Amino acid sequence: MKKHLLSGILAAVLVVGCATNPVTGKKNLNFVSNSELFPSSFQQYSTFIAENKVITGTPDAKLVETVGGKIKKAAEKYLTFLGQSQYLTDYRWEYKLVDNKEVNAWCMPGGKIVVYSGILPITQNESGLATVMGHEVSHALANHGAQRMSAAQLQQIGGAALGAATSGKSESTQQIFAQAYGLGSEVGVMLPFSRSNETEADKIGLTLMAIAGYNPDDAIAFWTRMSAKSGASGTPEFMSTHPADATRIANLKSLIPEAKATALKVGVIR
Repeated sequence: MKKHLLSGILAAVLVVGCATNPVTGKKNLNFVSNSELFPSSFQQYSTFIAENKVITGTPDAKLVETVGGKIKKAAEKYLTFLGQSQYLTDYRWEYKLVDNKEVNAWCMPGGKIVVYSGILPITQNESGLATVMGHEVSHALANHGAQRMSAAQLQQIGGAALGAATSGKSESTQQIFAQAYGLGSEVGVMLPFSRSNETEADKIGLTLMAIAGYNPDDAIAFWTRMSAKSGASGTPEFMSTHPADATRIANLKSLIPEAKATALKVGVIR
């Protein structure tokens, strides 16, 4: 009896916790509103910036600012085209280059973008950097952070701890924020969820890139270089939070025509 009751409550929570994302048009699991998520995001970002070396005044730092500004304008133009311009009202855009040898970049919910210097030898040029920054901004626009946090909340529920999903969310947000941006914990559950996020961010990122005036075909060159960097001994796809390089490149090639067509409808930024 208790098992059936709990299953019914879980089903109800899942229904209530689904929200339609204005960028993708899809209903996704989401218990965490931007009004709750953004303050935590900005706090995490501020802490990171204070504890790491931000590069300023160099050509690379200026390029990050330039590309970030173009991607921001592209996002605003795209959301206006979708009739969702209000969606970005609470965004507080920043673009920082950080001295770190790791091949990485990220965008926190609310528009805080960090590019690690270690990825620049692979981006190589402005369009390569636009590929990365467009992709990372797309994670934020598609609310992937909130979705991962909501999924993590459900994992924490277990059996009897159902109330954790619907109350005390501020404390819960702090506890699982890092987990939401890290590796999933279960093969077949969190990992495919993360891979679907990556593919969705690729699609939106190509569109932003095209609207910003970059050629989305250049994304193929970047991911080919990334594939060469990771090498043949990379993590198997079924154990990875990202699609295999060959899968990603094939997906990108199929998505590029749509990205170009959408950019023509929206209007390319010059």
